[in-house]
Order: sequence, then structure tokens, then C-alpha cells
Amino acid sequence: MNNHLLALILVVLVQHVAFSQKKKSAQKFQESKSFYQQRLQDEDATYFTPEKFKITNDGKSDVSDELQRAIDVVKTKFNFGIIFIPEGTYKISKTIYIPTAVRVIGYGKKRPVFVLADNSPGFQEEYPQDKGHAKYMFWFTSSIPKPGQPIPDAGASTFYSALSNVDIKIGEGNPFAVALRTHFAQHSFVSHVDIHTGNGKAGMFDVGNEMEDVRFFGGEYGIYTFKPSPGWQFMMVDTYFEGQRKAAIKSQESGLTMVRMTVKNVPTVFDMNRDFYEKLFIEDSQFENVSGPAFIVSNENNAYTQISVRNLNCKNVPLLASFRESGKQIKGEGTLYKVKNLNHGLQMANLTAKPVQETNLEMAPLKTFPETIKKDIPDFPVIALWMNLKALGAKGDGITDDTKAIQDAIDKNDILYVPQGHYRVTETIRMKPKTVLIGLNPIATQFIIQDNTEAFGSFGPPKPIIESSEGGANIMTGIGVSTGASNTRAVGVKWMAGADSYLNDVKFIGGHGTINTKKPQSAPQQNAHQDESLWDTQYWSLWITNGGGGTFKNIWSANTYATSGTYVSNTATPGKIYAMSIEHHMRNEVRFNKVSNWKVYALQLEEESKESSECQPFELQDCADMTFANLYMFRVIRVKTPYPYSIRSWNNKNIEFLNVHNYSQTKFPSTVPLFDVKSNFEVRPWEFNRLVIKGDSQANVVKSEIGKVVELAKGFEFADGICRDSKGNVYFSESRARRIYKWSVETQALSLIADFPWEPLSLGCDTKDNLLVVFKYVPKAGYLINGHPETFPNPPDAAGTSFSGWGNNGFGTLVYAMNPEKPEETMQLLKKRPLESVSSIYKTLNPSNRRRDSGDFNKVSTNKFQECWLAPDEVTVIPVVYDLARSNALLEGFPGKVLYGADEYLKRTVRFNVGKEGHLSEPQLFAEKGEFSSAVDNEGNVYIADGQIYIYDKTGKPIGDIIVPERPTTIVFGGTDNQTLFITGRTALYSVKIK
Repeated sequence: MNNHLLALILVVLVQHVAFSQKKKSAQKFQESKSFYQQRLQDEDATYFTPEKFKITNDGKSDVSDELQRAIDVVKTKFNFGIIFIPEGTYKISKTIYIPTAVRVIGYGKKRPVFVLADNSPGFQEEYPQDKGHAKYMFWFTSSIPKPGQPIPDAGASTFYSALSNVDIKIGEGNPFAVALRTHFAQHSFVSHVDIHTGNGKAGMFDVGNEMEDVRFFGGEYGIYTFKPSPGWQFMMVDTYFEGQRKAAIKSQESGLTMVRMTVKNVPTVFDMNRDFYEKLFIEDSQFENVSGPAFIVSNENNAYTQISVRNLNCKNVPLLASFRESGKQIKGEGTLYKVKNLNHGLQMANLTAKPVQETNLEMAPLKTFPETIKKDIPDFPVIALWMNLKALGAKGDGITDDTKAIQDAIDKNDILYVPQGHYRVTETIRMKPKTVLIGLNPIATQFIIQDNTEAFGSFGPPKPIIESSEGGANIMTGIGVSTGASNTRAVGVKWMAGADSYLNDVKFIGGHGTINTKKPQSAPQQNAHQDESLWDTQYWSLWITNGGGGTFKNIWSANTYATSGTYVSNTATPGKIYAMSIEHHMRNEVRFNKVSNWKVYALQLEEESKESSECQPFELQDCADMTFANLYMFRVIRVKTPYPYSIRSWNNKNIEFLNVHNYSQTKFPSTVPLFDVKSNFEVRPWEFNRLVIKGDSQANVVKSEIGKVVELAKGFEFADGICRDSKGNVYFSESRARRIYKWSVETQALSLIADFPWEPLSLGCDTKDNLLVVFKYVPKAGYLINGHPETFPNPPDAAGTSFSGWGNNGFGTLVYAMNPEKPEETMQLLKKRPLESVSSIYKTLNPSNRRRDSGDFNKVSTNKFQECWLAPDEVTVIPVVYDLARSNALLEGFPGKVLYGADEYLKRTVRFNVGKEGHLSEPQLFAEKGEFSSAVDNEGNVYIADGQIYIYDKTGKPIGDIIVPERPTTIVFGGTDNQTLFITGRTALYSVKIK
């Protein structure tokens, strides 16, 4: 054998080995793993099998018409549901339409594959009249298309649609084929799908809501998209792109939020449409073999153009970014490098920094290319271990009480598959540390309580329908939770599980997004028409607390009956939120309180006109080490009134906001996107790329001067109910907004301590500094305790005041106590008891003002009350009197001393003596001034709020006044030396140092 022949053989062998290795490498990426590896039994699901439909799954027969018929059967029979696709190959040749709330889910050892046949009719030509200029294999729609009518594209009200665990391949000769058109909204997604576009146009057109574990191979584009419905962000988790001919993604205004994205062998990763903006966030991702600019940026100097990159590894990416208008470029740093941070757009380095449009880059070379970052979404247990909840005895018919069956199933099994159905419960369902609950459609599979369920009604602390374990590895997915309309103690889910837990695809039912079934049944159904009188009468829908953490993905919380959609409190356990939509609450959308080590991606808040024109969207208090990326805060086109702030920030540290969008189609977006209460500083730009709250901003401390009124905090709609504790701290409330605040004399800062769904009327403190809250409780029609309705007849002294008429009766004026440091855990209702049972009285808490328009003020004030509420200290009492329902504050009465009460109707102040049993006696006119409140200093001088504040000595002689910037409501002396007068105005808290 000559040398030339030997060399030729060696070359062939080397090429063969290289080709084989390349082929194996390609096969490694192209082989998909089935997520649902065996059939799941669900009597309400449709199974696309030869027994039910005229098909074969060998890829030889065209199943287009039968597949469409199967999908339409689900929609027409149930209105929502699941069609299961067994393993196999399914040839289609025309567009398949998937209407609202229908989910197509594959199963088997291998994923089923849908193949668009070679040269399928209509996929060869461009469609200029179509938005995407293309023809689609699967098109998500708002309803079933009607012959001769325009296709009803999915939009802002297309919910619960999904495609999962199937692969898609576009055959040859279909140059204008797109695999998926997905312009849907909440709880719609694509997951566990490989899309082999080949010579077609794109894998996906017009994205919507969220996708996970989707891989794109070939095509001009992996994704080609415009603005999602209706202008919200798009969340992508664990995605892969390879071999696109023009760009992995071409987009405009789509709010792309990407975590763990891998892109290989493309000319460009992101191509932003000319003259449009993009809000782009990408983290923990990898680019490899990108021949042109990885990022092509348009509208580069516009505030809407926002790019945030964190931890991006690059290999053979010579040009990181190119800017269309200026021609500016950002080059890579060698063959291997890491982009630690890239921020482009309007930036503020701290709260008070001047906004600057700039590009900041932190890049470093790499010695080796890192492995793909491990995903944080936990794998589901092996499907063979799943136990079917209905097979274990639950009915899911919406009528049967399934509480015991569900709890027994959880106690005896770790993993439960929950078929479609409405599972009615009457008590809290408690997870074990390893409990896994798996449903596949949160509108079709719900845990519900009926209205006026006894355990969830009346007054009491928050009571969840579902409660996770503490610190466990719980999983809950694909399940809706309905607290009904009239269940005052209800919480949808209380989550205390650990960092490895997972809550996904969970809908909190109530009003918006409700879809009723067409299936005949006698179970009561939710109706999208809401009872407005019951809005904001429940606790939070999702409560993450007590060390709760983990991953929260694709959550929609829009129950107007709830106080807020999500409340996260008291946790340092790491947490991540991927795509959470919180909407349509009356007072609060979301609140983070004492939370650290969280990352929140694609949080979307929306205020509807009727429900939430006066809603505070976002409260962030005492939090640290958090990131909010692609945060969208939206007020709908129907909103006709302004609102001051989107975010109220209270005493936070190391909080980073990236790509913030504060907007509305009307002239009424929130006036200011972020207001920092501590520094009294407003962040004014509506659109910005980056803002950092470092926690080093100085408090808005105004130097106290004797006699000078200073504003301590602002932004309230009607502040009153003021009181003080033994340390001089001051508390006050907003009744309609149902919020209770504390002014700390130690930190000189304001904090929000409670936002319970109970209207606070007035506040007081006992000798142990428990906070006592007099509140209004309205019994719910139809609610029974032990078979009897709750009733609250007026006390006899209701007669004589017109306030007791015209709807101001039939409710209960009650009292609860709590430790203000731990309000949720310590709140307790105080029971009425006979005064004679109280062994010792240190002080009474009396109405500060009474509006008695029949002239009986003195008589009613001196009635010898016989019942009282006894505080936890057992020496502080609140008399049971009707006027607590009208009073703006409480006055402390000490036996053997005097008390000054306001005759609100005649606008005068009357002095009383306080007897040893707390009764008032010997009324004497003190001053012809009086409104809601009065206070007494250490010398016995009396301060009376009446338009301004008037000062009298103890004999009733006027000795001065205090001019307040606005009409005062309630006043109290506080501070460490009790020499500072605190004043609630209508919209602000003030103080004035007396000595």
C-alpha cells in the first residue's frame, strides 16, 4: 500500500469518526424525553386513540380532521379540558385550532410527534394579509373558528390553553410554515416540546404568557413575535435554540424574560425590529457559535428600550451587541468569556440618583466553558408512583364533601394525581413534607369551598384551603383553588415549604378568568358576575410565610374577594417567581414583608377600573437582597381616576429593579412608579432599566422645634384611630383601606403592620402593649354557626343617634387583640364579658367622640355599661357601647381621674369623672370646640382638634392653638418623653413637640 493511498484512508477514517461524533452529538440534543410516560386515567378527558377516532399513529394516515374533531369535542362538551395524545407519529396537513382552555398533552415512553407532511397545501406561499405572513400547524384561538369567518386569534381573554409533552416536525417543502401561533394569556403555555422547523419559517409566532423546556431546531427564526396579550411580559425557562438561519428570536415589545437559555449555531440571537423597543432580560444562559451580533438593538436611546443581562457565558461570540441607529458595537472578550452584567437603558444607581441613559458592562474571559446551569424546577416523581385521587375515594363532583378522602389519601400516599373535577372540602387540607399534588388544568381541576362554609367563616385568623408542610419539598401543580365569595377567613394556599418546593400553574378562582363548565351537573358553579358587596372580605389568596420558599411559576391570582393576590412574609428561604399575574384587587395586589433572598421574574400587576381604581398595587417592606426583573404595572383602559404610587417601599435594603414598565393606555398610569416612605422620595420615570434601593437613604427626619408642626409621612386617604403604647410608639389606621400603621419612636420610621380584611374603627393599647382593634364585622347572609345565623343586635344606646339608621346597623362592632410585632400569628377575638367579672380595672378605652343628634350626649356617655371586652392584660377594658361604631379614636380613662369627650354633633368638649368601675359621671361643658379627638399633656392642658388644634388649660381657659397643614382627625401624645403631639390629618401624619 503506497503512502498516498494510506493517507487517503486515514483522511476518510478521520472524517468518518468526526461525522459519527457530530451525529452522536446532534442526536444527544435532538432526542427528547417524555414527561408523562404512561397514560393517566381521567374520566372527563378525551383520549386520541384509534378506538375513539378514525386514525392511525404510525405517521401514514392524515389525522388532521379527526384531531380537530377531538379538540372541538372537548370544547363543546365541557368548555374546557384535556385531550391526551398517546405515543406515536401523527401526520397532519392543515392548521389545527386549539380554543380557549383546551390542553393537548402527550404521553408514552416517547413523546408523540406531530409531523407536517411534505409539501402540505397552503404552506408554500406567503400570506401578506396575515399578521405573521405565514401558515400555522397549531393555532391557539379564543373560540372554535366558524366557516367563512375570520380566525378568532387568541388574545387577552384566552386562558388555560396549553400544548405539552409533544414534539413537532415540519416536513420539506413548507417554507412558510410556523409550528405554533400562541398569542394567548394567563395560564396558557407550551412545555416539554421540541420543534424541528427545518426549512420552514419559524417555530413559534406571537408568544404568550410562559413556556418551559421548549427546544427550537432550524427555521428562519425560533421565535418571531410582536407584543403579547395585552402588552405583558413573556417568561421563558430552560429553553434551547439551534441552527436558525436568521436569528433565534426576532421581536418587538415582547418583554422577553429568559432564564437558562442555550443558543447555538446562529447568526444572531436577538433581532429587535427596526424602530421598536424591547424589554429584554436574560440570566444564567449560554451562547455558542454566534457569527453575527448576539443582540441587534433598535431605538437604543429610548427609555422603553431596556436590556438586562446577568451571567451569560459566550463561546465563539465575537460581537456581543450592535446598535442600529448609532452603529455602536460591543465586542466580546476572546473566544470564551462571561458577561457578568450588562445594563442598557435609563438607570438610577440609588433612590436619589439622577436618571441617566447609559450602557454598563462587566465582562471577563473564561478559561473553560461552563456546563449548562442546572435548572431549579424540581422533577416530578416517577409517574408509576402517582396514585389517582378519585381511585382513592374522592368524588370531585362539587357536591360531595371530599375532605376526609383527600386528607386520608395525603396521609397514606406521597404522590397524588388529581383528575379533572371540583373537589369540595370543608376543612384545611394539610400536606406532609413530601406531598405532591398534580393536576393538569387549573380551571378543570379545582379544590373548592362553598359559600358560608362554617370553618372558613365568621371572624378569625387566616385559614387556608391548602396548607403546605413547613420546610418540606412539596409540589402542587395544575390545580385551581376557589375560596368562594362569602368565606371571611379563607386563604387559598398557605405555603411554608422549603427551597426545593414548587407551586406551578395554580389559579386562584374568583371573578376574572372564571369559565363555567357545560357538563350537566348539580354542583354550584362560580359565575364571572361578582357580588360587589363581598369584594375584599377574605384574606390573601396566596400566603407564603414562616420560612416558605421554592419556585413559583405561572400563577394567576385575580380573586377580587381577597384582600390581595399574594402576600409573602417572614422568610429568608430562597424563592423564585416565574410569571405571576396579580390583578383586580380592591386595596392591594401584592405585598412583600420581611422577605430576603428572592428573585422575581415577570411579575405583572393590573388594576381594573371598577374593582381597583383605588388599589395600592405593590407594598415592599423590610426586605433585603431581592431582584425584580421585567416588572410590569398596568392600569387598564377603563380606569378614569389617578392613583399616586405603584410601589410603596418601606425600609428596604439591596433591592434591584430591572426593566420596569409603569403604564396605561389612558392618561392615568400610577403617577409615580415608586415612593420610598422612609426618605419621602419619589422615583419619577415611568420606564427605566435599572434602579437599586441600597438601604443607605437617610430617613426624612425634620428637625423638631418646639411648636413647629412637621410632616412625618404622607399618602393616606383618611388617617385616624390614633393611639400610643407604653414606649411612646404611635399607631393609626385607614378604615376603608383597612390598613394599620406604626410610627416607631426608636427608628423614627413608619411601617405597615396589618392589612386584614376587617375595617378598623379605632385603636388602643393595653398595659402590655397589645394592640386592640375595634373593628366592623358584617355577618354574611346564609352563614350558620351550629345551624344558627350570626346576628348582632344594636346595643340599647343606639337609639338617639341617626347614625344607627340608613344602613348603619345589623353589623357587629367587635374587638380583636394582637402583638403588633407578629400580627398574623397572634390576632385573637376578645369576647364580651360582664363587667362584674372583671376583678380590677386599670384603665378603660372609651369613644373619643359621639354623634348624638337627639341631645342625649351627656346621658348616654354616663350610662353605666354592664358589658365590656377585657384585654389580654386583664386590667384594660373597652365598654360595650354603640358609639364605638362611629367613634374615630379611643380615649384612655383612668379611675379617679378626668376624661374629655367630644360631643361631635354640637361641636363641644365635655369633661367627665371616671369611676372605679370605669363608668363616666358628672359631665361638665369644658369648651365650645370639639370634633373627633382630644389629648391631655403632662401638665393637664387639653388639646382639642376642631379644624385646627386649640389648647386649653385645665380650667377651660384658651391658652393657644396649633395650625396644622390640613384638617386634623385624631391626636395623641407620644414619644419617649410624652411631650410630642402626634396628629393624623386626612392624608398625612404630623407631629409637634410641645416642650
